[in-house]
Amino acid sequence: MYQRICQLTLPQQIEAVAKELVNIPSINNSSHGEADICQKINDILLSFPYFEEHPQYVWTTDLPNDPYQRKNVFAFLPKKGVDKIVVLHAHMDTVGVEDFGKIKSSAFHPEELLTFFKAYQEDSEVQAEALSGDWAFGRGMLDMKSGMAVHLMNLLFYTQHLEELPFNLLFMGNPVEENDHTGAIEALPELMKFKHQGYEFIAAINTDFVSPLYEDDQTRYLYTGAAGKMLSCFYIKGREAHVGNTLQGVDPTLLSSAINLAINTNPALCEEIQDEEILPSSALYQRDQKDFYNVQTAKTAHLYFNTFLYEKSVKDVLTLLLTATEQAVMQVTEMLDHRLATYRENIAVPLGKIDHRVHVYLFEDYVEFCRQKVNPEAILQTLLTKKLDKRELGFALIDALEHATGDDSPKVILFLAPPFCPHNEIEKNSRLDQAIQSATETITQETGDVFKKRRFFPFLSDSSYLAMNETDSEIEAIMKNFPGMNTIYPLPVQEIQQLSIPAVNLGVFGKGAHTWKERIYKPYSYDVLPRLIRHVLKNLEDQK
Repeated sequence: MYQRICQLTLPQQIEAVAKELVNIPSINNSSHGEADICQKINDILLSFPYFEEHPQYVWTTDLPNDPYQRKNVFAFLPKKGVDKIVVLHAHMDTVGVEDFGKIKSSAFHPEELLTFFKAYQEDSEVQAEALSGDWAFGRGMLDMKSGMAVHLMNLLFYTQHLEELPFNLLFMGNPVEENDHTGAIEALPELMKFKHQGYEFIAAINTDFVSPLYEDDQTRYLYTGAAGKMLSCFYIKGREAHVGNTLQGVDPTLLSSAINLAINTNPALCEEIQDEEILPSSALYQRDQKDFYNVQTAKTAHLYFNTFLYEKSVKDVLTLLLTATEQAVMQVTEMLDHRLATYRENIAVPLGKIDHRVHVYLFEDYVEFCRQKVNPEAILQTLLTKKLDKRELGFALIDALEHATGDDSPKVILFLAPPFCPHNEIEKNSRLDQAIQSATETITQETGDVFKKRRFFPFLSDSSYLAMNETDSEIEAIMKNFPGMNTIYPLPVQEIQQLSIPAVNLGVFGKGAHTWKERIYKPYSYDVLPRLIRHVLKNLEDQK
């Protein structure tokens, strides 16, 4: 690869490498794509003259027990006599391409897509951008193979200008970002090796994408922290009934719908932080558990949400969701009582008492309730031997506990499931914060680009696993409400706390991530951004 790009300008180099990476369909959880792109990045690194001479500084590590043979890839560029390290990291995987429809075969071919969008008259904005020559298209072009290419070419620059190398640099490419973040988590032991050798991590720079927040927004957003995420799960059990007696039952789909309405996209449940992009919970799954058609109402339903974390602790957010659930459930039960009374009045049947009460539990409280009759831990250990989806384990455990205790009353149980992403941010006016501020001022003078720093990267990020704001008591609250966490999603809390790397996102700029119109703005992403990152590193060095 080096021979193909060595005579190109920096923007041309980054674009060439980005397109090379986009050509590889590294769809998350695909049969071999993530393994293929890891090998490609490894080969690109080893083509650099410095690493040809020092191949020991490029290596990969396997993800344990991974069905797709995925790996993390690393490259270390040492600075003699310096013990400080900056991590340059990016993820290698992409989402799928079904949304491309009839042009699905072109999803990983930027030139074919560019030709298509130049003639695409159904979206004048996209067509104009394609015709301008300033935008590149393709699955992963924005999220985030261009960001990967920026890091690779900056690393190449420093291998060729060792006199300008400010610190030790550690490049890290990770798979599995788009769902469980397994790559970043499994990379932590490698980072710990450097720490045990006496190195100090002073920064980690992610280049995940940023996008305009509104029409014609030209601001370049830089994020000095990462929002966290929890998967808020609801096991909903009703009381089944024949359709001829439907008002005597408690339909779990009604409860599920009410909870969904109360929580899904509800800004009233959001944290309030000035000048931050605070996102509400989003429903990712809602389904009753009937396996086939019959004339009986459902017994149970499952529901879960993506819930972002910013300043509040998991315990506080769980309490907020629990309160919203209790209110939603109460509204349903009162409605059922009223409808039953109206129905009986209409058909002149004496009003008898039907109990529509529904108990609402936090998982840790439900477990204590069950402990009076059974051993929840023993039941969990049995389930852990089965090959269940990580999201399904909690639901299966509650099913098993319900069966073991013989309790058949309607209930809603709130628990957590994978993935869980810690939230973190760097200190205001810290060394890294000041280095970024100074770099943006320099670049603004050079290019006119307008920058704005924000605290929390608004999307999910591997940066979440490099530091965490959660206290020990907050972590304990997470584990109490996360069935089987130590087995199905073993979060290396001690390692993250020991590393505590100040992590920021200085991302490429584009539009349409995770859509078939995904595209990157080349002038900023391939020219301005890599220089901005170099300024940040230089400023960090000058603050010694």
